[in-house]
Amino acid sequence: MKILKFGGRSLANGKGIRAVIDIIEEKVKKGERIAVVLSARGSTTDELEEILEKAVNNESYQEQLDAFKEYQTADFLGIDFSQEFDTLDKLFEGVSLLGDYSKRIKDQVLSQGEVISAKLITHILKEKNINAHFADSRSLIVTDGQFGDALPLDKLSKENVVSHFEKYNGTTVNIVTGFIASNTKNETTTLGRNGSNYTASLLANYLDAEELQNFTHVNGIYTANPDLVPNAKKIEKLSFTEANELAYFGANILHAKTIIPLIEKNIPLRILNTFDHKNEGTLITSEVNEKGIKSLSVLENVALINLEGRGLLGKVGVDARIFKALAHKNINVSIISQGSSERGIGFVVEADKAKEAKTILEQEFESDFYKRDVSGITIEKEVSVISIIGQDLSNFHKPYNALIKNQVIPLLFNNTVTGKNVSLVVQKKQLHRALNVIHGEIFEISKKINIAIFGHGLVGGTLVDQILKSAEQIEKRKKINLNIFAVANSRKALLNKNGVSEQWESDIVEKGVSYTVDDIIQYADEHHLENLIAIDNTASQGFTDSYVRLVAHGFDLVSSNKVANTLSFDFYKKLRISLEENQKQYLYETNVGAGLPLIDTIKLLHLSGENITRIKGVFSGSLSYLFNTFSIEDRPFSQVLQEAIDKGFTEPDPREDLCGNDVGRKLLILARELDLSNEFEDVVIHNLIPEQLRAGEAKEFLEKLSELDEVFQKIKEDQEADHVLRYIGDLWGDLSQEKGNLDVKLVSVPQSSALGQVKGSDSIFEIYTESYGDQPIVIQGAGAGAAVTARGVFGDVLRLAEKG
Repeated sequence: MKILKFGGRSLANGKGIRAVIDIIEEKVKKGERIAVVLSARGSTTDELEEILEKAVNNESYQEQLDAFKEYQTADFLGIDFSQEFDTLDKLFEGVSLLGDYSKRIKDQVLSQGEVISAKLITHILKEKNINAHFADSRSLIVTDGQFGDALPLDKLSKENVVSHFEKYNGTTVNIVTGFIASNTKNETTTLGRNGSNYTASLLANYLDAEELQNFTHVNGIYTANPDLVPNAKKIEKLSFTEANELAYFGANILHAKTIIPLIEKNIPLRILNTFDHKNEGTLITSEVNEKGIKSLSVLENVALINLEGRGLLGKVGVDARIFKALAHKNINVSIISQGSSERGIGFVVEADKAKEAKTILEQEFESDFYKRDVSGITIEKEVSVISIIGQDLSNFHKPYNALIKNQVIPLLFNNTVTGKNVSLVVQKKQLHRALNVIHGEIFEISKKINIAIFGHGLVGGTLVDQILKSAEQIEKRKKINLNIFAVANSRKALLNKNGVSEQWESDIVEKGVSYTVDDIIQYADEHHLENLIAIDNTASQGFTDSYVRLVAHGFDLVSSNKVANTLSFDFYKKLRISLEENQKQYLYETNVGAGLPLIDTIKLLHLSGENITRIKGVFSGSLSYLFNTFSIEDRPFSQVLQEAIDKGFTEPDPREDLCGNDVGRKLLILARELDLSNEFEDVVIHNLIPEQLRAGEAKEFLEKLSELDEVFQKIKEDQEADHVLRYIGDLWGDLSQEKGNLDVKLVSVPQSSALGQVKGSDSIFEIYTESYGDQPIVIQGAGAGAAVTARGVFGDVLRLAEKG
């Protein structure tokens, strides 16, 4: 015989009921001997509890009760639930009048859900000419006198079950109510939530069943709850021991006591999907998996109690007193962790028992309070427990570090004696994020990096396209899933937790919403997005005001915007302090030299203790092109400048390039990488724009470009032979002091020199160090262009993703 158990979701109206009937009918046609155990249908148990609470609080409940009755009879003709409905009417009326109810009354109320469910399925099967028999488990399973979570009396229960199945055997399909039972006084009891699984395993044990098949709404046991972790993977096989650990630590498909009756008789348990007949589910047997199993289970509806006191230092037996006092009132402690010498003890209890537990402990430690040995007993209600089944402590640092990086700080940590299971208590609001972070680490699936891109002009737009185009290959090669969940301009943001599409440009116009940076932060928080990166491709000083706030809310930063690193030194330090406090990173390789590895090189040299004595070079790709071309071609300066404008090398108003401020900012950024406290005002800048052309609109300036020709032609002609013009930044002086000298200027250099040989729009940087003497480290390459800069930003993103 096989025992089939169907859960509440499987029995919901519509598709659920039809699927259950089809499964039973198919097995009967194949000649299989089966018995069926049923939960209450849909959300019946929850609804009955809600109505009960309304009744006890003298609130109006009749409308919800009528809707409940309507749901139970909808689409089903000829079924009579008058007895069950009358029972509910009387119970609710009595509770409403008394303003109170006992666990005994609650068990009577909840039991009606299972009875209604089993009667309905029996009725439908009989209409299909299947020999079905309704079996009320209150006449089969006998329990002790505890209501709400009763324990079966095995000898009596087995006798009843065997006798019943001997009477109704052969072709009869027994439809048995799960969850409910009765005590020796024939009073209704229940086996605890998810107790229908327990009922099914007890029947399997008593009847020596061939297999217990547990039909649910998912394809089996997963590495985590797929409702919480979308990329959870199905586990094909489990041992009883592993399943028991999962059940104890809250796997919602299994009841904590379900496995024990099956172990006694070595009866396999198969978890199947009611709605997917082809899937073979998860098989649970006595066979041990040599590799062990890693799965995440969650305990919700719990509370964390903390008992603290300096006076407990060195005292023996404090935890024993806690356990004894709570056990006396049947309050179970599931997880405990204590500080050194019992100075502080934290433990987890069921949420609805927390207040009572605190009162009991206050009584137990009353004298300790008086002596000030105990300073406080507190409750944290909004918590959840995550248990990593099969986690070896030797590599637990990986998921733990990932949690810290995502600003999930566990409130309590506990591991089993075997060192193979680890439990963490986290704030309930962080549960989703914590689960996804841990799951990604321990199962080595693709790590999801959630990216918000601010600014989608030439660089930002190119970056979005580069990421979308490369994402699939990067995931294959690096196991990194780059997910752009936000693209924003100064007015609108396009938000999609699953990632924007290649049509993002039209989508932002049609679906974009007005936003603030706080809205983006809130969106990431509401959707539990992990491994957050904010990318600043704007040129806005206003947006940099949000950097510290983004860091405080868990974002790493990547920026092609140079402003943040060139604001006041006080802001510069404030941002670095925030990054350190929140264990976040800020990468900005493209701030100087587009995609060239300049900043990383300088950081490494400086960190290693190398004394950098000077940095100079051509910092601007646009000005590089301008003077490289003008120096070797016999053309007017205005003509070469117009060509640079037409090629998109300069800003729309080329004065932004020619004034030298951009080069000055880049030079200041490098100075600060050497821990120099220079301000932008310290940079001596040679402005290339004649005084009379500095004011006015860009259009006016563009009409007067020819006025530049005479000035620069004279500079060109006044050079020595075989020299060329270069506009450079130069950081020099005693760079071991608080400040260095920063010059931005137009110089004439030999054509044969490193600076003189630069071509096109390339940038070049010479780094002079004490060790290398007069021979500088030279870094040279493309210094301008949206694609180059975007690729540099992309590189920073990948560096962050791999470090994380």
